[in-house]
Amino acid sequence: MPSDALLLDLDGTLLDIAPRPEAVVVPTGLPATLEAVRARLDGALALVSGRPIGELDRLLAPLRTAAAGVHGAELRRRPDGPIERLGTPSLLDPVRRLLAATPLPEAVTVEDKEVAIALHWRRAAEPPAALIAELEARVAASDGSLEAIFGKAVLELRPAGLDKGRAVAALLAEPPFAGRRPIFVGDDRTDEDAFRAVERVGGLAVPVGPTPPGGRPAVFAGPGAVRAWLASVAAGGALLPMGVIVPMEEVGG
Repeated sequence: MPSDALLLDLDGTLLDIAPRPEAVVVPTGLPATLEAVRARLDGALALVSGRPIGELDRLLAPLRTAAAGVHGAELRRRPDGPIERLGTPSLLDPVRRLLAATPLPEAVTVEDKEVAIALHWRRAAEPPAALIAELEARVAASDGSLEAIFGKAVLELRPAGLDKGRAVAALLAEPPFAGRRPIFVGDDRTDEDAFRAVERVGGLAVPVGPTPPGGRPAVFAGPGAVRAWLASVAAGGALLPMGVIVPMEEVGG
């Protein structure tokens, strides 16, 4: 197990998705479970989330880990290190002005993460198609400085060139992650970049259902199953969950 590293998404992977980001519930004992797993891995556990790193710290207090936030626009290479903000917030000012001038249905909300802006419609009967089209048009007119990415009932706009895959690669270059086999667990389209990043270096992708990203078969049915697995790992169980496909060269030694 010390030869492995574990990287985890949060919403939809560790936590059940809530109607609004601020309504998410952290199960009692989850921070302690993650701390115990990190101890088994000699510190090689990181969170890689769409949320800002400050929110990860608040939700999982007192746990602090190496982390990537806002889909790679924030990076903390070690638990006690500084938060590096890799995006340029001012690039999103035209989007902020558009959203401020647009009346939104009650079930549609905007989450401004400084280096990214997310439009959520999980509580809406249908996506706000006209607004989504306008936001996509703004991205197309940005001369490549912005990009839009869809998730589960969310559209996120961010500076181009930042994603979870690049964040994972940056973390894997640092101790205690460097030289270990990375295992990434995630549930959404934005996690597909991270899956490819770990697979490029011989790591393992662990999709979470019921609608795992990239058309991959789910290893876990949902966050409850992920938490049960982590509790088992914390108690001394195997790190690799059942259903993970290990490359044949690793099986054969």
